Amino acid sequence: MNKVAVVGFGFMGMTHASHLLNMKGVKLNAIVDQDLKGIEAKLAAKTGNFSTGGIDPKALARIQKFSSLGECLEKSDIDAVHICVHTDLHIQLATQAMKAGKHVFLEKPFTLDVQQGEALIELATKKGLLLMVGHVLRFMPPYRLLKKWINSREFGKLTFLSMTRFSGLPAWGQWKEKRKDFGSSGGALFDLLIHDIDFVNYLFGSPDTIESRLLPGSLSNYDFIDAWWTYKVSGLNVKLEGGNVFQTGFPFQAGYMAAFENASVQFSTQFSDVIKIAEGENLREVPAGDGTDGYFNEIEYFHQCLHNAAKPLECMPASSLDTIKLCYRHL
Repeated sequence: MNKVAVVGFGFMGMTHASHLLNMKGVKLNAIVDQDLKGIEAKLAAKTGNFSTGGIDPKALARIQKFSSLGECLEKSDIDAVHICVHTDLHIQLATQAMKAGKHVFLEKPFTLDVQQGEALIELATKKGLLLMVGHVLRFMPPYRLLKKWINSREFGKLTFLSMTRFSGLPAWGQWKEKRKDFGSSGGALFDLLIHDIDFVNYLFGSPDTIESRLLPGSLSNYDFIDAWWTYKVSGLNVKLEGGNVFQTGFPFQAGYMAAFENASVQFSTQFSDVIKIAEGENLREVPAGDGTDGYFNEIEYFHQCLHNAAKPLECMPASSLDTIKLCYRHL
């Protein structure tokens, strides 16, 4: 039984907690949040871009709660820590947990400081601990289907791929404070479009060239990104576009369009239950699966690796750090 603490009880922390409470072989022993009095109130608040499941207040009441990770590490019996806080605390808290001998699941983005990321990977290796960064697109059914079609060449060779991701300016949790601490979150480049940057890197590796245009917003100087990636050997072109320069009420939307030799494929969160496939003049739909299953899948994968004492080949931290380096290439 893997015994776990979730650090940070905002949208993402609640997402992790809800799945951990329903996962076999895992026990959520502790929650760490600076605002202990507000934990129950957060269950009723609407946060994040979409719903990922609820938490039974009775189950929540049985879990130990701490206002600091240090207190949790001292008083709670845990094997692993899920860190679900803002980017500027990732390295500090992950280092603290691993120095105490705990495995770490770290939400994206890994870090904004490449050298600190390298040091954290070195610490995990030295201590023999599991370190995994959550890149949820790798585990979402509609994106897994795209990867399968690319690898199998079921529709022929992929010739062009477009990835998009847009949201309104986040206003839940501590996001309003982050506007005052301009740039600390990494903005839309490191916190939003990083999903698609990581997924394309996962599929094809680093591109030969990146051409990008950036616009500033309320969180950083790169809150809108329009980028063009080229792979010279394969001839593949990839377009990535996204940002959060829109009003807070703007509806979240993400998806992809893929042009294969024999078919064109489209997925959008606005019609999230299907993937549309055009073959010549014919258009058909196939089930997309539930995209929000990706959160459960990645958390379950981490704990399977932990149970089997195996490295997380799907999300090795070195790969996650490569994604950060790719983000910087857009600047």
